[in-house]
Amino acid sequence: MTTQARRSTGVATRLVEATNRGLLHIVLVGIGLLWLVPTVGLFVTSWRTRPDIAASGWWTALFQFRYTVENYSEVLAARNFGDGFINSFIISIPSTVFPILIGALAAYALAWLKFRGRDALFLIVIALLVVPLQTTWVPVLQMFNLFNLTGTFTGIWLAHTAYGLPFAIFLLRNFFVGLPKELFDSAKIDGASDLGIFFRIVVPLSVPAIASLAIFQFTWVWNDLLNALIFLQDPAKYPLTRSIQNLLGEFGSEWHLLAAGAFVTMSMPLLVFFALQRYFVHGITAGAVKG
Repeated sequence: MTTQARRSTGVATRLVEATNRGLLHIVLVGIGLLWLVPTVGLFVTSWRTRPDIAASGWWTALFQFRYTVENYSEVLAARNFGDGFINSFIISIPSTVFPILIGALAAYALAWLKFRGRDALFLIVIALLVVPLQTTWVPVLQMFNLFNLTGTFTGIWLAHTAYGLPFAIFLLRNFFVGLPKELFDSAKIDGASDLGIFFRIVVPLSVPAIASLAIFQFTWVWNDLLNALIFLQDPAKYPLTRSIQNLLGEFGSEWHLLAAGAFVTMSMPLLVFFALQRYFVHGITAGAVKG
């Protein structure tokens, strides 16, 4: 093959690859925009008045520019809504920190410490991922009643920590085993302890995986309703999801208020995701392909 022919073949190959990548990007952007449509519709509806919502679809508001902040003012002033917002923070923050801390320590042990039964223990953790939460409510509630944990924030923290640990250990362990072994060997030669290696080497290098886990855990806890109803059983301690349920009963046909309340509920998970999203893809892909 002549030099000119090889050059032509190389140019054609690059053009085909660029076309394929461009088509893939177009498809992915289209799917992303399709998934965003309900969120955009909810957001626009939350700023419209009730007569406008009844008269036309949300997309017409993109050209009419008739919006109001009264929906959010009325929702935030609704009964128990502000308390539910605070309670959601009280529930979600410890219920995110505890499983990450405990899960990271357990994942490090399963990844780098040698002890008898390590692989069997990891298989048990994987098996726990498929256990339905509904099957655990009765025995866990009976145990909480025995130790007077029902109706306390401590009880809901323990419940969310236990439910989140299997996935936390699975994700972080798969990430940890991909870290360079030479780092651990060098640290041990320098006299570092296992805890020193964990906090000084493993944690700084695992920020993407930890951030991904924080997004998953915080979003799940923040949006949870059933666990709060079962283990708290105290209206003064119910989270924001319970307040939204009350809005649905109180303002069942007030779509402008329900949309505003729903978007307030979505705001914190969205903020957490956008704050940590630069770590998200790296953490998930690394945890999925290594181990």
